[in-house]
Amino acid sequence: MNHLRKLENKSIFIIREAYSQFKNLCALWSIGKDSTVILWLIRKAFFGHVPIPLVHIDTSFKIPEMIQYRDRLALEWNLNMIYGINKDALKKKDTFPDKNVSRLQCCKNLKTEALKNTLNGTWARYRFNHDTKKYEIDKNNEPYTGVILGVRADEEGSRSKERYFSPRDRYNDWILEDQPPEFWNQYKTDFAPGTHVRIHPLLDWTELNIWEYIELEKIPTVSLYYNMGDGKRYRSLGCWPCTSPVESDAKNVKEIIEELRTGRFSNIAERSGREQDKEDMGGLEQLRRDGYM
Repeated sequence: MNHLRKLENKSIFIIREAYSQFKNLCALWSIGKDSTVILWLIRKAFFGHVPIPLVHIDTSFKIPEMIQYRDRLALEWNLNMIYGINKDALKKKDTFPDKNVSRLQCCKNLKTEALKNTLNGTWARYRFNHDTKKYEIDKNNEPYTGVILGVRADEEGSRSKERYFSPRDRYNDWILEDQPPEFWNQYKTDFAPGTHVRIHPLLDWTELNIWEYIELEKIPTVSLYYNMGDGKRYRSLGCWPCTSPVESDAKNVKEIIEELRTGRFSNIAERSGREQDKEDMGGLEQLRRDGYM
């Protein structure tokens, strides 16, 4: 467990560094295991408190249990919960489930565009009101200059090219060739005005590390990750029309860890159930260059 504590300490250091360096900081919470570990680490970094907004991009095609889990923890942990959504694309039915665009274009519409415009404050943000237990339009539309994400280098090819502190331009575009070097745990945090910075505290973690840490800390996760009796579970969560479960008998965290340690999925990509990743070679990296998570 010493290795997990080293990963934890480094991630908490990066989270605290981001908090000290960026005035308008938020964290993305996709409801998945990685971003839930990020949420847990933020709570540990600030002694049970989450001092920054949590932003979720709602495509309206998330599995219902994911949204229920989000709002339950928002209440239990007193989270400053915000969501953004591309209402225009949904109204026009510019989505894959409506059979009007490809999966990649749907991701661009419902995730990339919604994310960019939610972060920069151009579109309406919806904040959870703990008194009414409903979401209301957020009066604060200041751009977020720093965003903490649960990106891991081992999850998908384009993510392995990230830095811990990864700058984007004022349009949230990722200029891959212009990333700062990060040697000997030295991180660049001073950027030109207008730069948008993505912060990745989990960059060195693996899928196995995530589940080992979830077991160690007893972190609550959405039950979609576990076999509920049908011999299937999700390894990676996304929108229901484009995400498929894997064959698995793992019914709890311990059994998932055992399954990963056997190497059963060693030749199967973690995001193999994400159909948009298969639609176009290199398409996901292009989406990420344009601002995708």
